[in-house]
Amino acid sequence: MGKMPVLFVGHGSPMNAIEDNEFSLRWHSLPELIPEPKAILSISAHWYTDGTRISTAAEPKTIYDMYGFPKELYEVRYPVKGAPELARHTGGIISAAVAEDNTWGIDHGTWSVLHRMYPKADIPVYQLSVDKNASPEQHMQIGKELASLRDDGVLIFASGNVVHNLALVDWEMPGGHSWAKIFDSFIKQKIAAKEYKAVLDYKQAGESARLAFFSPDHFYPLLYTIGASANEDKLTVFNEGCTLGALSMTSYLWG
Repeated sequence: MGKMPVLFVGHGSPMNAIEDNEFSLRWHSLPELIPEPKAILSISAHWYTDGTRISTAAEPKTIYDMYGFPKELYEVRYPVKGAPELARHTGGIISAAVAEDNTWGIDHGTWSVLHRMYPKADIPVYQLSVDKNASPEQHMQIGKELASLRDDGVLIFASGNVVHNLALVDWEMPGGHSWAKIFDSFIKQKIAAKEYKAVLDYKQAGESARLAFFSPDHFYPLLYTIGASANEDKLTVFNEGCTLGALSMTSYLWG
């Protein structure tokens, strides 16, 4: 097996897990671009913790960490196995302190996308949390340290949204507010040009950066994938653009 790619997915509304739309249909086709992984390391915006934590459970539970949605969404099951040995190895290659933590599980930032990509739930999945206290540079550094997993058949999969401002979501708006499109385009252009310092210093984008998110929990997962990417990787951008006014669905595949 050659080097696995690295994937960042804008997961958007939890309803994408059960609706057939342009975003979920693209998720369904992604395995055509990716060799079958031995395991998947998921870095989800929804496991946002004090310090860095890793799940080592052999049978991680499914987490329904969203509220007020139709019953059908809470009936989705994604009974994947974990990867305890690989999880402990992963914790060991990160220079920052990493705590084993099995109080969480596979949250909707992970399963909403993966149950579309790999509906048989036959590929082990384990999660790494996003440290709310770490700097953007530290998140990207962890991504660099994770890069060696790509040679071991591990798909590094991060899930969040470049723009994520729930206070300004418009459920009737098919596209994005002007500021959302400006920030999304700024990040896309900097990634395409490999100007990663500008992504770390995203406030360069001006007023659009102020509105893009109030908490960086959904933005930080992107930094892990940038860190884990290699200079020779081909970049594929998909699901480009924003929806519901204030959510970016723009997603990136390196490899």
